[in-house]
Amino acid sequence: MLLATLVAGRPEPLGATLDGGGTNFALFSAHAERVELCLFDASGRETARLPLPGRTGDVWHGHAAGVGAGQRYAFRVDGPYAPAAGHRFNPHKLLLDPYARAIDGPVLGRPAMVTGGGEPPALNPHDSAAVMPRGVVVDDTFDWQDDAAPGVPWASTVIYELHVKGMTARHPEVPAALRGTYEGLAAEPVLAHLKDLGVTAVELLPVHHSVTDARLLGLGLTNYWGYSTIGYFAPDARFAVATDGGQVAEFKRMVRAFHRVGIEVLLDVVFNHTGEGGAAGPALSFRGVDNATYFRLDPEAQHRDVDVTGCGNTLDLSQPPVLRLVLDSLRYWVREMHVDGFRFDLATALARGDAGFDPAAPLFASIAADPDLARVKMIAEPWDLGPEGYQLGSFPAPWAEWNGKYRDDVRRFWRGDPGTSAALASRLAGSSDVFGPERGPLASVNFVTCHDGFTLADLVSFRSKHNDANGEDGADGAADNFSRNWGVEGPTERSAVRRVRQRMRRNFATMLAVSQGVPMLLAGDELGRSQDGNNNAYCHDGELTWLDWRLDDDGRRFLEFVRAALALRREEPLLRRDTFFSGVVGADGAKDVTWLRPDGDEMRDEDWADRKLRAFGAWLRGGGRSLLLLLNARPRTTEFALPAQKSPAEAGPVQWAVRLDSAPGRRRDPRGAKLTSPIAVAPRALVVLTR
Repeated sequence: MLLATLVAGRPEPLGATLDGGGTNFALFSAHAERVELCLFDASGRETARLPLPGRTGDVWHGHAAGVGAGQRYAFRVDGPYAPAAGHRFNPHKLLLDPYARAIDGPVLGRPAMVTGGGEPPALNPHDSAAVMPRGVVVDDTFDWQDDAAPGVPWASTVIYELHVKGMTARHPEVPAALRGTYEGLAAEPVLAHLKDLGVTAVELLPVHHSVTDARLLGLGLTNYWGYSTIGYFAPDARFAVATDGGQVAEFKRMVRAFHRVGIEVLLDVVFNHTGEGGAAGPALSFRGVDNATYFRLDPEAQHRDVDVTGCGNTLDLSQPPVLRLVLDSLRYWVREMHVDGFRFDLATALARGDAGFDPAAPLFASIAADPDLARVKMIAEPWDLGPEGYQLGSFPAPWAEWNGKYRDDVRRFWRGDPGTSAALASRLAGSSDVFGPERGPLASVNFVTCHDGFTLADLVSFRSKHNDANGEDGADGAADNFSRNWGVEGPTERSAVRRVRQRMRRNFATMLAVSQGVPMLLAGDELGRSQDGNNNAYCHDGELTWLDWRLDDDGRRFLEFVRAALALRREEPLLRRDTFFSGVVGADGAKDVTWLRPDGDEMRDEDWADRKLRAFGAWLRGGGRSLLLLLNARPRTTEFALPAQKSPAEAGPVQWAVRLDSAPGRRRDPRGAKLTSPIAVAPRALVVLTR
């Protein structure tokens, strides 16, 4: 369609908005001098290029009559090319709308031509419209039917972190045409697996439209994880069948399907940087629309970005238009896409002011004051790469945080590191040393593995990372993973090594189930997924990172064990408290937690100070219930005396039954056969008993 003119239209809302007679386009740019709207047909041919005629404050706008859903569009933005002042306008660049609701194809972050003078770089093949995708005008109309948010309380939440494509790319029961897509993720076999496992929320690795950078392209790799966002409103087309805007409806159908089985959908969002890299990176959207507003620049040399993300740039949320972008995006995904919460990548960067991290940052206050955002789950990755970037425990209530100390302390204890028992006990009890009484244990998202690092199978199979396939000479990825291979590096047929590895995986699964806080599992850990020792597989889209759903007998037994561990958590209120276990005496005259030595005596300060301590128990009581955890990280069998008496307010002896035992071989009697003291706990094993 060829348009002759635009009328001024409206400055609100930003982006491309359908109305009864066409589409309104609105773009923020405080420093631009001219903005052109470019329209394209489905073949990629430009059909119109017209200046936006309206400007209200810093918003450029125009209304195009007759333009409807499915229309491809982009912008060209002209203004000063003055890197020393932070400006990088270039009218030769075709730019994506920062508010585009859909993008029609992959975005390739090819190198930019950067000059130091006052003139923009000349047009070159990498800047032409031929290599850039377009935004797509979207009709948001959708039949949500009877959709309702599951509203799972934090205390009952079990998070499952997954990659949309990796989850189903090899699933034999998902239709081939849907594998690796939003709709494939919502297929009945996948939903049934998650429900049977005990999952209440899926946390999707980034599904905002993303960029693959030039270095990875040159190596024949891709930005598989997606932590390189370019479209904060657009579902990534990598996971969709449609490219004409239909990906929005596909995403909504996925959310609706999850909600029908009571599972929440959380998004991993990357508002700390964009996929445009540093000053030498490509201008794909924000860099060309208004570099000086969107990015944190060195105040003494504004041609340089302030980079606390390790990705070349940092979005500047101290700028009101940038804060608005983040809040508008969050509201859109909650209101229009019905998601149930967010995990914020490198969240420390979002709250940095001139003096560093600010727990009272405008983002936190704005979310708390917003009725739509205040009701959904908010999770912080509480660190970035800047000064004093590790801010675990510093985020405001009711935010939850990824607890990196939980991961490290649990790994070190079961690896056999000396002097780790006291820290492990704190993690079991909810990490009060981190979150304090004003936050409580539900602020702690407990995890042993996540996308970034070893899988669970690799954690017990590799001493060192093996990342050569990433093209960085093995320099990338964490160097110290607190892992142990138990005698052989990598896969082995040695039965003794395989047995201890299986036991360790059961220990970790049990720890997540019985620790106070919110457990998070990494997709595929329950299936024994391995990445061949690669602890930073962000750039591999293939069998290395896709889940393998084939299980042998050992695999089926481990899957059943994980299900049993999460079932115990679901059934046992003592494992889902909103207050810390602190050793206080309750109304029944019993402590809520009693830490026990193997001989049955209560732990003393000198016991905790013993760096050789590797075996202890935790007796949890409350509400007339009682649960006993026996942990033995020793390399030998340890006998534990079982508590013989109930609380002072209860009469009679305690009779215990095994609910979980991480050492294969001890039969759990479903009728609850009672045990007598003492009980032998196998080397490097964990036993859970109830009465």
